[in-house]
Amino acid sequence: MWDERYDTEHYIYGTTANTFLADNVNAIPKGNVLSIAEGEGRNAVFLAKQGYNVTAVEGSLVGIEKAKKLAKQHNVSIEFIHADLADYDFGENKWDAVISIFCPLASTLRKTVHQKIVKALKKKGVLLLEAYNPEQLNYGTGGGDSADLMMTQKLVSFEFSSLTFSHLTELEREVIEGTHHTGLAAVVQAIAYK
Repeated sequence: MWDERYDTEHYIYGTTANTFLADNVNAIPKGNVLSIAEGEGRNAVFLAKQGYNVTAVEGSLVGIEKAKKLAKQHNVSIEFIHADLADYDFGENKWDAVISIFCPLASTLRKTVHQKIVKALKKKGVLLLEAYNPEQLNYGTGGGDSADLMMTQKLVSFEFSSLTFSHLTELEREVIEGTHHTGLAAVVQAIAYK
């Protein structure tokens, strides 16, 4: 499905970083950053340009090829890994930060991935996450049509209960990211550390 979605000339989610990430990049400690469900590379390229050592995991080979092209255009080095998050080994106490921007996972897989993230973060490592809230189904401006792929503030708080939150909120905001995320949206945002 994602190979087909990304198989376009243009970048369907744009080439500039997610604004929540860009606005809060100073909350991310310098070092090794893992970006999950990276897609076409916009967030990984942004982080690499800020001086982070970025590893980007993506399940779509088409997405990775576009991301590599974007990285080359910006003259940055990123390690791209083609893997399904269900199988990917996040490691333990490995990452200074994990970035999850609009990573739509079914609830059963999401819980497992979130457990892997907590284990994978170093002490004082940071999680930065933005996801669609189920209210997004009323907006139709991106995120698909399954509430199971979306998250609430309560759910994020529960699934990352061992982390300390410096920011956790649900809000409406304009999300203008390419052709597939455009317009007023209902999101949940989190910044938390181990």
